[in-house]
Formats: sequence, structure tokens, C-alpha cells
Amino acid sequence: MRRTAAALTTVLAAGITAAAAATAAGGPAAAAEPETCATPATHQIAEVQGTGTTSPLRGQTVRVEGVVTGDFQRADQLKGFFVQDPTPDDDPRTSDGLFVYSTQEVQPGDRVLVTGKATEYNGLTELSPVTTVNVCGDGEVAPDNVRLPLEDGANLEQYEGELLRFPQKLTATETYQLGRYGEITVSAGGRLFQPTDGHGSTQADNDARQLLVDDGSNVQDPATIPYTDKRVLRIGDTTAGLTGVLTYQFGAYALQPTKTAHFANDNPQPKKPQPVGGDVRVASFNTLNWFTTLNERGANTADERERQLTKLVAALKGLDPDVAGLMEVENNGDSGALKTLVDRLNDAVGAGTYSWIENPNPGTDAIHVAIIYKPAKLTPVGAAHSSDQAVFERPPLAQAFRPVNGGTAFTLIVNHLKSKGCTGATGADTDQGDGQGCFNAHRVVQAKAVAALAAQEENPLVIGDLNSYTAEDPIKVLTAAGLAGQTERFVRPEQRYSYVFDGMSGELDHVLAGAALAKRVTGATIWHVNSDEPTFLDYNTEYNQPRFYHPDAFRSSDHDPVLLGLRLH
Repeated sequence: MRRTAAALTTVLAAGITAAAAATAAGGPAAAAEPETCATPATHQIAEVQGTGTTSPLRGQTVRVEGVVTGDFQRADQLKGFFVQDPTPDDDPRTSDGLFVYSTQEVQPGDRVLVTGKATEYNGLTELSPVTTVNVCGDGEVAPDNVRLPLEDGANLEQYEGELLRFPQKLTATETYQLGRYGEITVSAGGRLFQPTDGHGSTQADNDARQLLVDDGSNVQDPATIPYTDKRVLRIGDTTAGLTGVLTYQFGAYALQPTKTAHFANDNPQPKKPQPVGGDVRVASFNTLNWFTTLNERGANTADERERQLTKLVAALKGLDPDVAGLMEVENNGDSGALKTLVDRLNDAVGAGTYSWIENPNPGTDAIHVAIIYKPAKLTPVGAAHSSDQAVFERPPLAQAFRPVNGGTAFTLIVNHLKSKGCTGATGADTDQGDGQGCFNAHRVVQAKAVAALAAQEENPLVIGDLNSYTAEDPIKVLTAAGLAGQTERFVRPEQRYSYVFDGMSGELDHVLAGAALAKRVTGATIWHVNSDEPTFLDYNTEYNQPRFYHPDAFRSSDHDPVLLGLRLH
């Protein structure tokens, strides 16, 4: 919980209270009797919490008794502590824990009597301001064992402020805010998948299975990032016995751990892609705004640009494709970002190893799609071409290739369909509430144009960031046109994802082959070097601590590259 400073009067455990207000006649203030351990509580914590989302005693001064279960009093923390009633009531709808906004020194296990005003702070029931904190001995509260998803009829509100333990295995499913705020999301039953990705999940199921885990701090960009000691946490790593107190912040319940959670390395970094076989390797890779022009969509400084380029080259070297379709390359001509990338790649793997296809229709967007290939392995057949339909912001790039030593030709069609962002969306392009985001209707029209382009080719291979999950309408358009997704054939369902958004994994990057070419596909894999990694491993220097940068493929982008094997001889 991050808050602005609030007026707070804290008294010593001796029980000295603030003076009473002056009388209406303006006479001298009368000193109130000091509260001590002999001063009884006026209410149980459950009465303060009530059965709803807000306290029935809101605005009233109350005195409660409880045991300290979580101490987060430092200036860089929550500036308070949690107490819980060791003699709870019998109503499961009422929580027996409460947050106390006070820096009066206490420690876990203290039995305390606290006087303060019952308040709702951004949806969290708490005591603030606090006038008295009396430490009156020791106590003990055992954590409640809770499992996700909660039992029917239960909700997290009834546990607000309480000490909880989750005995089950929980999987890290989101790390986007780990470096910024020390937050992760965990889920029961494995990672969460997008409901429209074809894994059988629903949004309601995902919501019930997940839990936000914070670090008890209100600091942005903490000097010590949780879960980075010895190795950095990856999505897919698991923990059991997660223990902490439950709070409410920024519209979500969050667990503030009281014991350090240890995650098993269940999803180790894959140092190389899985084998795909064949005699020609095809890759699809969204480069996450590879720009040589500074202060545009990519790097802001020359140092960042160099760091980004180093990571991209490491990823491409690891993929070792004979031909690759690239997305989000700056649209600044053949002598710009694309040439810079190919030149550096050739520096790493050997002069002349890669060349690129000149794009006859790069479009007017700031980014465009591109093709790089190995001239020693593949020969372009005919001229590169594109769709003549004006529906594309980033027109597709199609190029036929034949193996240098003879064999079957195929046509690579590289795409980057309209994103799911809602800026400028009107009419049918607005979010229809079906999980497909904005501009789905637009992507459907684009998919139809891609299908028409592929229909003109004998052996089409449609690849790229289609900004559509596997069970969404644009992918259905392509499969209905006879193009078959190859990752569905060769990649296990639990590994079939290339992007993580809002804690849910899904496949935005696809490789779809025509029927004849599909018979020549020997394998496909998704190299999980990006989507499972925290963002602070990337090339940016703002916010990211220098010790986390490595000149390797990991977090070279936000999308995982896809690799395909073809047997063309």
C-alpha cells in the first residue's frame, strides 16, 4: 500500500493520551484519563470489520485488542502493522484482522490494545489516526490455511487483515511490476492462460485462481528487488506454504508476506531452442521496436541502443534461422535499422552469412516487417510482393525461396496485424466484451487479406505477430482458408505461449502452413527467452539496476520467437 503522509499522533506504551478538546466556552482543556493495559477494548476486531466491504463503525473511535501478526512500520514500508484477534467470533463473513496505521514500536507476537478511528483507506478497513498503542504482553495467532480458488461462497474480503497460509503449490504467473513495485502474481493450478487462447480457461476461473503478492513496501524501484537472490524469478517457478497478511490496495487484494517465499526453479532459462529438425529453419521474431533513431519507440540513448542490439543479435544467433521474419523494425529504409541489425549479426556469425529482402511496400507506419535470410542456404524466387489492400498499417511482406541445392520452394509471408490497443477505436472496432480486445473486426479484415495473398502461393507459410490469440476470429479466418497452425501440432499445450499480458499467457506469434507445406514441417518450438522474464532484465537503463543486464538473448523483446523446421529436399 502506497500512501501520502497523514496526520498521526502516536503515544508511548505508558498510555498517555492527547488532551481533550477545549470546552465550548473556551475554558482550559481537561486532561483525559490515560489508557493503559487495564483499559478494556470497546469492540472486537470483527465488529470493526463487519460483514461487508466497509466498516459499520466507520468514523467512530474504537479500542481493540489483538496480537501483532505483521510489522511493516518503516518509512519505506506501510507505516503500520497488522493485528488479529486470538479469540475470533464465529461468523466466517467477518475478518478478525485489522491494519493499524501507526509507527508506535511493536513486533510480531506482541499482544496490544489499540485506540483509533475506524477508517476506510482506498477500500482497506484500518485504524487511523491512532491515539494509543499499549503493548500488554505476548500472544500467538496461527495463520488460517486457505486454498485457491476459495470454496464456494467464500471471498477474500472475509480474510482482509488476517494472517494466511497457502499450503498448495502456487505458480508465478506475472512479474511485470516486480522491479517497479516488488509485486508478483501467483496462481493455483499452474500458470494462467488467456481465455481466448484455446486452453479452456475462463476469465472467472483465472480471477479465482490468482493472488497478488506485494513486498510490504511503498517504494518505487526498490533497491532490493524480491526474488532475485542467487537467481531471478521467472514466470512458471513455484512456491508452497506462502504466508502473509492480506491487505487491499489499488482495487485488489494483496498478500504482504511475513515469511520469505522461496520459489523452486521449475522453469529454468532455456539456453537454446528445442530441436525442430528439417533442412531449413524458419523463425518469427518481434524485435520490440528495434530503432536506430533515438528517442522514438526504442532506445533513448546510444548506450541503450547498443544494449538492445547486443541482445537481439544474441537471440538471432541462438535461433540460427535460415530465414526469419522480423516485426517492429524501424521503417527507416534499407540502410537504417535493418542493415544495422544484419551487419552486427554477420559480425557475430561470419561475414556475408545473412542478407535481407528489400521491402517493396513497407507502409507508412513507424515500424515495418522484414525478412533476413542466409544466401548460402536459400535463393529468393521472383520479386518480393505484398497485398494491395489498404487495410494494413504494416503491409505483409511475401517472398518465395528455394533451397540453393534444389528442392521444394515455399513462400514466406510475414505479418504484423493491428494491435489490441483501443486508441482511435470506433464502431465495430471497439472492445466487444468477448475477450478479443479492440480492433478485432479490423484484424479479421486483415486476416482475410492475408488469406487471399496466401491463396496465390503454392506453398505458403504465414508467420508473424498476428495480435490474435489462437481461438480468436482472425486465426479462425486463416485456418478456415486451409492454413494450419504448426505450434498446435508440435508444442505441448502448457508450453504454447509467446506473450504474457496481465498475468495471462497466450500465443500472439503464429506459424501457419498450407496443406502441402505442412507435410514437410518437421517440428516447431517457441523459445521462451522473453515472456517469462521480468522486464528489468531488458536493455533499458532507466529504472533497471545495472547488475541485471547481461548481453544474452533473455528479455531481448517482450515476445518469444517461434522456430520451425522444414524438409524441402
